[in-house]
Amino acid sequence: MSGLKALFDLSGRVAIVTGGSRGLGLQMAEALGEFGAFVMLTARKQDELDAAVAHLTQLGIKASAIAVDLGKGDAPASVVDEILARHGRLDILVNNAGTTWGAPAEDHPRDAWDKVVALNLTAPFLLAQAAAKKAMIPAGKGRIVNIASIEGFKGHPPRMPGTIAYNTTKGGVVNMTRALAAEWGGYGITVNAIAPGYFPSKMTKGVLGTFEQDLTARTPRGQLGGDQDLKGATLLFASDASAHVTGQILIVDGGSSVI
Repeated sequence: MSGLKALFDLSGRVAIVTGGSRGLGLQMAEALGEFGAFVMLTARKQDELDAAVAHLTQLGIKASAIAVDLGKGDAPASVVDEILARHGRLDILVNNAGTTWGAPAEDHPRDAWDKVVALNLTAPFLLAQAAAKKAMIPAGKGRIVNIASIEGFKGHPPRMPGTIAYNTTKGGVVNMTRALAAEWGGYGITVNAIAPGYFPSKMTKGVLGTFEQDLTARTPRGQLGGDQDLKGATLLFASDASAHVTGQILIVDGGSSVI
């Protein structure tokens, strides 16, 4: 393969997609696998991982899974160790796993705050740190794609249940992306982020049940994100097509953030 198509080719590369058993994570795993990457999925529930791996296999994608709670202890570093033990390399990290908690800021529980911070911010950093130190820096190349959110740039709409911990951690992911890009660019590692708007998912089910019509009306494209809408951005940031792009955040929200 040569020319422009070669820039997107991921053949021979190993990717990890956290929170990859369903929703946005599985969508991004499909994109990486379709272009040749071996995809490792992580999530907490083994049955959901098994179903996701079976789904990818049916599509002709090579995939396997590790059941783990990335918000606990040294789980992120252990996952990287396991991937290196199985495959001897790790080329692409997609930090997608996340959680949220709905409560007014004045009443937000401390334990819920700690849980959201651990999974949304601490775990992505520890995964990136382990991937860089153990695999990407020695290889002289790597791609890290963090999943932020449009809510990392603004406050939560006051008409909806408050999500102060989610907004705070996603804002942290935005600047963590920039800071890591600055530190690791000399090692051949690019670090970029995708900031989705509202997509149907388990996390957004409660909000969309009440506010979907309103959110859609406030989106220039007139629709929420779909099951293909993160694939192009993911492939771009994971491939050599973005070799000279780092520290950038791409908003994928149908235009809702521009009005």
